[in-house]
Amino acid sequence: MDEDIKKDIYAKRCQLGIKALKNNGFDAEYADNSKEALKKALSMIPKEATVGISGTVTIREIGLVDALEKQGNTIYTDWKHGLEKKEKLRIRRAGMNSDVYLTSSNAITLKGQLVNIDGTGNRVAAMIFGPKKVIIIAGVNKIVDPLDDAFARIRNIACPLNGRRLSLNVPCATAGKCTDCELPQRMCKVYVVIDKKPNLSDITIILVGENLGY
Repeated sequence: MDEDIKKDIYAKRCQLGIKALKNNGFDAEYADNSKEALKKALSMIPKEATVGISGTVTIREIGLVDALEKQGNTIYTDWKHGLEKKEKLRIRRAGMNSDVYLTSSNAITLKGQLVNIDGTGNRVAAMIFGPKKVIIIAGVNKIVDPLDDAFARIRNIACPLNGRRLSLNVPCATAGKCTDCELPQRMCKVYVVIDKKPNLSDITIILVGENLGY
């Protein structure tokens, strides 16, 4: 019974987000679960497409990276261990000019805004302009109401988790909340709010009725 209640509320919350995103010019779709999200995303990615992938946990959780490798796509992703800094930079730039760019969003407001914080900025840059198509996949846990809640979510949930995942020497990774540090490894360097779809970008957001990613 509890699962049915959650499923219903998650679906309704996603539909509110989809309506707001569409009002802001984005293409937006609902997926009931990870398998459905995977199927929808794959249907938008031809086998011959080059695909850039940000350091998103969500894309990996739904199995999209493995599916694209099996499909034979050329993939640009820089989170493999042992890559030199120069090679990482080359891969990031290639991803920004790919046919398809895959990422998630740190938060999505019920006003249809995409809210993200980056340390380098290549991810948010690619979301705005560069790739021929951008596909953003986000779980229901990324949906917030006002913009202030989006930044609070990023600073106190997404950044501490990502800091720990990436073994960064930042206070939030141990404290579990933002301390507004001034360290070189700080993740909160680039703040981007995409209020409405940029003029020359093709962006599709898939909202999933599950908790995914950070």
